[in-house]
Amino acid sequence: MHIQARYETLKRVVGKLDKVLVAYSGGMDSTLLLRTCVDVLGKENVLAFIGNGPIFSAKAIQEARSVADEVGAEYILRDTAILKDKAFVENTKSRCYYCKKKLLGLAVKAAEEKGMEHLVDGTNLDDTNDFRPGTEAAKEMKVTSPLLAAGLTKHDIGILSRRLGLSTHDKPADACLATRVPYGTPINAALLKRVELSEEFIKSTGVSKVRVRCHGNTARIETGESDFDFIFREREGIVDGLKRYGFTYVALDLDGYRTGSMNEAS
Repeated sequence: MHIQARYETLKRVVGKLDKVLVAYSGGMDSTLLLRTCVDVLGKENVLAFIGNGPIFSAKAIQEARSVADEVGAEYILRDTAILKDKAFVENTKSRCYYCKKKLLGLAVKAAEEKGMEHLVDGTNLDDTNDFRPGTEAAKEMKVTSPLLAAGLTKHDIGILSRRLGLSTHDKPADACLATRVPYGTPINAALLKRVELSEEFIKSTGVSKVRVRCHGNTARIETGESDFDFIFREREGIVDGLKRYGFTYVALDLDGYRTGSMNEAS
């Protein structure tokens, strides 16, 4: 099926939903979904739900709010208080399930309060190829995934986002900060802040796509191979910067940037 045909399918799926609350992260996937919902249903029938808390960087939250404004959608911001959830803090392989269940539970409550009949998220076809415990929580909460129903891939979403002039058309995926911590390492606010500050520092040098995985006192930097030479040239400044945030050792992962790398060792 041609990409435009899949997009038309997406609009038909959305058109059957009347009033929707969009679980919104500010990323490429959920932004295309939010824009489509606004276009098809009218902004008065659409509300974006943005979760807040230490697992999200301050910059990510601000960008989500800014892009929601660009799209013309109203939004609500709710604190997840996720670090009060012992099951999440223990950081087992089911961590994402507990996080998603908490986040979507708040979204369901918000939908009821605001009179929104359906809760939708930005899950797409490519998401079915990775280990995602949070998907089970979404099923339990009866979340609808229009992008998935339309058969749209991440590549499709990027093309459609560019056609629609969305600023997120080339935005790298930005999973929650807890994904930078190996399973079994308890999660706390200080650890998440260390990761957040380290990533923002590296981005400030000009590297746009980066993740800092936290292995005790070692920072493992993942970035695109095209940035390897830059990282090596600037290594002294980058090492000094990350040491200021509490790391003793700083390493560059030669496998490069990739999502789900913490699953490789489990």
